[in-house]
This record gives sequence, C-alpha cells and structure tokens, in this order.
Amino acid sequence: MHPGQSAPVRSGSPFSVPLSSTPRGACIARLLATEQLRDWGLPLDPMAHIVADLAANAVTHGRVPGRDFRLTLYVVGDTLRIEVTDTRGERAPQAQHPAADAESGRGLLIVDALADRWGTSEGPAPRKTVWAEVALPSTSPPKPSPLSSGDMGGLSQEPLARKNPHQAPPLPPAAQTHSRE
Repeated sequence: MHPGQSAPVRSGSPFSVPLSSTPRGACIARLLATEQLRDWGLPLDPMAHIVADLAANAVTHGRVPGRDFRLTLYVVGDTLRIEVTDTRGERAPQAQHPAADAESGRGLLIVDALADRWGTSEGPAPRKTVWAEVALPSTSPPKPSPLSSGDMGGLSQEPLARKNPHQAPPLPPAAQTHSRE
C-alpha cells in the first residue's frame, strides 16, 4: 500500500469482541475500535467518540458482575454500524438533559448529536444492544459486508436495505429508534 492510500474495508468480516464490564473495558473498546477503523481506512471522528460513550454506558448502566459486554463494528453499504451489547436488557437507555453542573448523563445526547441514527434492540434475554449508525464519507466508499447471526450472541445482524438514508433498519418490535431528522 502506498503512503496516503487507505486500506479497503474487509468485506464479510465484522469486528466483534467481548470486553469486561469495567471502566478499563470501556477504554479498551475505544482503543480497539480506533485501530479497527484505521485498518479499514475509515475516519476516526465521530465514530471513536460514539464507541466511547456507548461502552461507558454499558459498563455504568448495563453492568452485571461477571458478565462481559460486546462491541461490534461493521459496514453495510455506505454506513458504519456500531453496536454495544450488554446483559441488562431490562434497563433501556434514555437520553436525558442533565443539570448544567452535572458531571455525567450526557452520553446519549452526544451519541444523538454525532450519529445519523441510533436505537436499541432487545434479545435474546437478558441482552440488549444499543446501536448507532454513521454515514461514511463518499470519497472512499467501503464494500458492503454480508452478515449473518453466527457468533454474534444470536442477535440479528442482517444487512440493511437502505433506499432512504434516514430510514431506520429493521429491528425487533420492542426496539427503539432515534434519528436526527
């Protein structure tokens, strides 16, 4: 590869890794995501920030002692999808507007501001996945990734059929979707 040339995204290979539900695990999630985005030749901003906030939420609000959370990244068409799965399915995330002097509580507001779309999906019990999607720059379109449910904890990983860039992906009936429209 020549200097300045970006690496192509590997088709058919989502990046997925289990991590400990600790602050260190959340930090490692951001570091690993950054390296994977570099390997795929994708920009780090805003994706690394989204990973950091979703991972921090997973270890703060979705933590069950002794159970890991999972970070998954994949490209479908012109979109990077970031998923963080934890084992507290009964605790659905909700964006809140904290007091101006609050030291926390802004993670989902940041995700909402940076992602084109985000939401949650349940299952299988006791899991939930919080996901975010970011449109990739059109200057270096990645190759789509055919996905299946394989070793992904049984969660649906079907490709998105996206005719409308603001159309939400197909999700289970109990899923919540948030879009910046």
